[in-house]
Amino acid sequence: MKTAIQKLGKSLSAMVMPNIGAFIAWGFITALFIADGWLPNEQLASIQPYMLTYLLPVLIAATGGRMVGGDRGLVMGAIAIIGCIAGVGGTDGQPMLMAAMVMGPFSGWVIKKFDQMMDGHMPAGFEMLINNFSVGILGMIVAIFGYYLIGPFMTGVLAVLTAGVDVLVNKGLIPLVAIFIEPAKVLFLNNAINHGIFTPIGAEQAAETGKSIMYMLEANPGPGLGVLLAYWLFSKDKATKDSAPGAIIIHFLGGIHEIYFPYILMNPVVIIAPIVGNMCAIAFYSIFHIGLKGPSSPGSIIAFLSMAEKGSVLMTALGVVIAAGVSFLIASPIVKLAGAKDLDEASQKMQSMKAESKGRSEALSDVSLVRKIVFACDAGMGSSAMGATKFRNRLKGVRPDLTVVNTSVDNIPVDCDVAVVQETLAERAKKSAPFAKIVTISNFLADPALDDLFFQLTTGDSIVKESVANETKEEKADAPKVQQDVIQLDGIKLNLPSVSKEEAITAAGKLLRELGYVDGAYIPAMLEREELVTTYIGMGLAIPHGTTHGDDVIHKTGIVLLQYPDGVQFGDEKAQLVIGIAGKGGEHMEVLSKICLALEDEAVLNKMKTTDDKEWILKQLS
Repeated sequence: MKTAIQKLGKSLSAMVMPNIGAFIAWGFITALFIADGWLPNEQLASIQPYMLTYLLPVLIAATGGRMVGGDRGLVMGAIAIIGCIAGVGGTDGQPMLMAAMVMGPFSGWVIKKFDQMMDGHMPAGFEMLINNFSVGILGMIVAIFGYYLIGPFMTGVLAVLTAGVDVLVNKGLIPLVAIFIEPAKVLFLNNAINHGIFTPIGAEQAAETGKSIMYMLEANPGPGLGVLLAYWLFSKDKATKDSAPGAIIIHFLGGIHEIYFPYILMNPVVIIAPIVGNMCAIAFYSIFHIGLKGPSSPGSIIAFLSMAEKGSVLMTALGVVIAAGVSFLIASPIVKLAGAKDLDEASQKMQSMKAESKGRSEALSDVSLVRKIVFACDAGMGSSAMGATKFRNRLKGVRPDLTVVNTSVDNIPVDCDVAVVQETLAERAKKSAPFAKIVTISNFLADPALDDLFFQLTTGDSIVKESVANETKEEKADAPKVQQDVIQLDGIKLNLPSVSKEEAITAAGKLLRELGYVDGAYIPAMLEREELVTTYIGMGLAIPHGTTHGDDVIHKTGIVLLQYPDGVQFGDEKAQLVIGIAGKGGEHMEVLSKICLALEDEAVLNKMKTTDDKEWILKQLS
């Protein structure tokens, strides 16, 4: 059921999202040039009704037609919606935005069915004639259908919806919509709600009054800001606490609301905070008759305030502060009371979701076959674009042969090898990309699944092997703790002269053997691994390890670090740090995680390449 609703919502928002720029242009013209705007100009204000009546519906219908019927569907959708617009009197009637969401896909379906019927039956030499006349004739028929039926019908539907909104506003009940908005956002229906429902109704209201509260219901960044602030200040989990400041910047300034959804999924009771926070903000806006001139997309504080009407910027901002403050006050004690046990249970729940969707614990079968990695979110714009950019930059110095792109979860290309999606979108990703490896994540900022994927792509191995992932709870409880001598002072060698990469790898293997971590047979295995896929991972760091992981070769988990200030040549790159690994099960995962964290801090990494202080290095990695 949830997947079906998500799919419907995605279809609605997918017709609007590509055209948001046109909505913003219309919103700016409204905010600036109407009689009570910032820069009143009667001539320029005359553009506004034509954009609302003709441009926006045609764009939506054409996009919807193309989604179903390709380029021919695009033309059909544009023709069909003009019939609807004419049927309600053009600029004298109601905006046909919702009608466009119906007529666009319907027109695309009509021409698609016609093309399927003609497939294999097209007379030779008549292709162009039939193709052109079919669109013309069928487009005319659908336009007439829209004129007499769909246009007037959707006018009635919009009138009912608008009247319902007016009743809610007049009766003071509009804040109650937050009860549905905030949970729906966490289920990735935010774009569907905002652009599929609120934007068309808001456009109708804005056309009559110059503003609409409907634009403020979902886009307010305050509720999410309050949740993130609570986690930043009071979370007992260090990883969560450390990731919150970055999430705040991305959410509040970048407008990507999806970034705070995992924080609620971690502790579902927290959903109360944004619900009540948004309710208070909506009540405030309703009491003082505050609205936006156009849609705020993305939901950034910058976009939110830029669409405020003249003279209400401070009141609009105050509503954001109210939402954030109330959300923070409610979320704070919940986060405080969520001890380590509760967070662990939430984490285990997420792990089970990943296991069901064959997520992070499953190793890539053959990294040499991977060519395209796709980051996918609901709309294919905000969080997925951010994740793709970050991962692309991370890979480009190590695996320039890989392509990293972003898209919506329902439009993952057929040539995708690895799809990275949020956990709640895993099922949709499987249907969209049945032959791709699905990697599920909970946090675009710092998720272990991304570290594991990077490690696999650059070394050919996974940080956590399937055997570890498939352990039962009892086995995990009985498993021995990681030994304190995984990395030790004797395993750190500094100020070594430059050598070949083979010599450096051999030196790391010999040191692992001398310290009792491995047998001598592990050294050839390390060299063999290097021949398969380079273990240089970027930023002056190489992590050589062997292809053999048997108990007869690896005695215990161990890590050694060799520092080469002048660098060791790994292909076209130089590694100043060569970290040799002998891993048994997943015992070395904690140290590897610390290495990954060190990579994020350039100051620490650069110092590690040149320092003479073994104790300091040991402290950073242990």
